[in-house]
Amino acid sequence: MCRDCSCGQPAPESNPEPLPEQPRRLPLHTALLQRNDAGAAALRQRFTAAGVTVVNLLSSPGSGKTALLEALAQRLGSAEGAAPRLAVIVGDLATDNDARRLQAAGVQAVQITTGQACHLEAPMVAEGVHRLSHQGVALGQLELLVIENVGNLVCPGAYDLGEGLRVVLLSTTEGEDKPLKYAPIFHGADLVLISKIDLAEAVGFDRAAAHAAIARVAPHAQVLEVSARSGAGLDALIAALGLATPAVR
Repeated sequence: MCRDCSCGQPAPESNPEPLPEQPRRLPLHTALLQRNDAGAAALRQRFTAAGVTVVNLLSSPGSGKTALLEALAQRLGSAEGAAPRLAVIVGDLATDNDARRLQAAGVQAVQITTGQACHLEAPMVAEGVHRLSHQGVALGQLELLVIENVGNLVCPGAYDLGEGLRVVLLSTTEGEDKPLKYAPIFHGADLVLISKIDLAEAVGFDRAAAHAAIARVAPHAQVLEVSARSGAGLDALIAALGLATPAVR
């Protein structure tokens, strides 16, 4: 699927003949990451200068990223006529469905369609920031910029996007062992959100086992249980992001 990291390519045959291009794969991948890291460093400088908190939001497909952002936007709110507190750059292989959902909820959002790439890269985020500026949204206006990454628990973890916080979702509908199966992406998380917690009992989700799995691979990460439907954990999430709810601003 991915043009850079070769995920989705057929597994090699047993004892294959060496291919001429194999010795060049590692240097090429290293160069790609180096270019990405340089772009991410430039973005980080821009974000820091603007004073905006930037989150790289990662999860598998269907874990509830967009629904959580809709609920978060509603909880944050903004006074009528005030500058937006939140904007979102959405990454998907195809369609602008998620960006349109967020826009319908009153969120400033732009879509980055990646085509064959199964992750966002720093230049794509820079393009998203550029598109937001064309919508009249400047970084300095914002308190929070969320980069909703492509739904994937493998490739996005290798790409720095200039974020200040890396947040990974684990849905109760996915099972408790996802952190163990996809340890690298959870290990890189600053914050792990157990989403759809209102469904935990219905789907037989073992909360203790999930917390133990997260602690095993990401002992440094803060863990919160949240629900976009019930609103559970949203205030704790807002506090973890360093923001204030409207009631206490």
